[in-house]
Amino acid sequence: MFGNDKPIWQFNGPWGIPVQIGGTIIILPLIFVSFSAGAILYDLIFVGMLIGSILLHELGHAWGCRVQGVPVRRIMIHGGGGFCEQSRSASFREQELIVAMGPIVNLVIWAVAALIAPYFAYGVAAWAIYWLAVMNLFLALFNLLPVHPLDGGKLFQLVLLRFLPAATATRISGAVGLVIALLWLPGMIWLYFNVGLVLFFFPPIRRHLDMFRVRQS
Repeated sequence: MFGNDKPIWQFNGPWGIPVQIGGTIIILPLIFVSFSAGAILYDLIFVGMLIGSILLHELGHAWGCRVQGVPVRRIMIHGGGGFCEQSRSASFREQELIVAMGPIVNLVIWAVAALIAPYFAYGVAAWAIYWLAVMNLFLALFNLLPVHPLDGGKLFQLVLLRFLPAATATRISGAVGLVIALLWLPGMIWLYFNVGLVLFFFPPIRRHLDMFRVRQS
């Protein structure tokens, strides 16, 4: 769905990289406004910070590409998140930095927001900084889950590739991701009823099953 999203707006981001905004981006404000208790202004601020944090996350990936000479074709931001599209394949070692930079950027935003939060005790600014910190900590930890196509799944496989044959690393990564994918739906239900958190992400069971079935060459 999101991979085939049609861009409705494009601008040149840092380093001249085209940044495209997909039509499904409208999903995000609709979700928050539909669950709103009347505080639409706060919902729109939250959505704006979320889109900005996702963009900075993808720019982190783009920076990891740039410093290693891997050209970036575009960045796409859509209703399900975003992606950084490379113009050529990167080596396993190059991918380590590229993949890691997304969650690192979110952790930096969380740290900076948490440090300055005590200086804003009241008002919209205090609310925004608090949620900017919470949001980016969540984005970092969520993306580090060892399940594909999240950054954590890719990083887990890349770390395994340092010590194991490619097929073995792929099978282990697929097995771990498959367990998480099978537990995902009951986990989402538990989160919704106990925390009130709604996740619009479903790990691809078929993809992890195919990875687990990879044979040694």
